[in-house]
Amino acid sequence: MDIVTQIKQAKELSEALGCVVRYFGADTGTLHLLGDDGLLHLKALNGDFPPPVLAVIQKIPIGKGMAGLAVERAQPVDACNLQTDTSGDVRPGAKTTGMEGAIVVPVFEGARVVGALGIASRSERTFDDEEKKSLIAAGRALAAR
Repeated sequence: MDIVTQIKQAKELSEALGCVVRYFGADTGTLHLLGDDGLLHLKALNGDFPPPVLAVIQKIPIGKGMAGLAVERAQPVDACNLQTDTSGDVRPGAKTTGMEGAIVVPVFEGARVVGALGIASRSERTFDDEEKKSLIAAGRALAAR
């Protein structure tokens, strides 16, 4: 079953995010949506996050961290290994998650960016163009909920 169908069949948003994490063989996932205050607000979480990271990811400014950059750029932001990334896109706190391969894609509603969908794995990982397209489609399906 494709990921969009799984998302549509999920009863709750957190369950739908869990479908995304499993579909991509990831270990964690987050969904942030833009609030009226212009910040990204954490709406769903899947996996274990250290308490200091949880505190920081509740609200994220546009342009900050992988989620904020994905929204600002309206394109995916990824890292093969969060622990060794030197791109400047990965915030130091992301290393405390213990994750390595990570990607955050913008969540679209029509042509407008309304949030960010991120997944991460405990091992190094590179996401190909097809996976990025599928993850963006998943984000659209999540936004439609």
